[in-house]
Amino acid sequence: MSGGSAGSATGAQARRLPDEAATQSLGAAIARAWPRPLGGVIWLQGALGSGKTTLARAFLRALGVEGAVRSPTYTLVEPYETVHGAVLHMDCYRLSSPDELEFLGLRDSPPETTLWLIEWPERVARGLPAPDLHVVLSNAGTGRQAALRAPHTGTLDLILHSFSHH
Repeated sequence: MSGGSAGSATGAQARRLPDEAATQSLGAAIARAWPRPLGGVIWLQGALGSGKTTLARAFLRALGVEGAVRSPTYTLVEPYETVHGAVLHMDCYRLSSPDELEFLGLRDSPPETTLWLIEWPERVARGLPAPDLHVVLSNAGTGRQAALRAPHTGTLDLILHSFSHH
């Protein structure tokens, strides 16, 4: 369940995540609220250990992904098929230039038909589409803080409603 919140009409909200379970709940809430069929771009940003992969795993599990949900740290891209559509879970930490995105085969899975769930997007932001949801995770005492921004406040409203009711 969420703690304090802050927001404005610009489509930004912040939520305290007191433990790993809260981070997982936020990931699941995003998955529940995301439009179907899947498509679009979600940026997951934050320092090492801030919960990006935890949130991504919970997101994928909530979409029905079973079996191993691997971190794409070394493979760079892990594809998943769900009953709601395809998801590419990407980790751009090891990329040093937006030009390197060309070698990931993303043209075959554009965000119009595939959801791009991207960790470390800031490393290659100039080569990525603008996010439909930007989640910035940070350590906050013994827990975490999640700042969520979306160009459409309706997206945030759905996510936060789902998050506060589970």
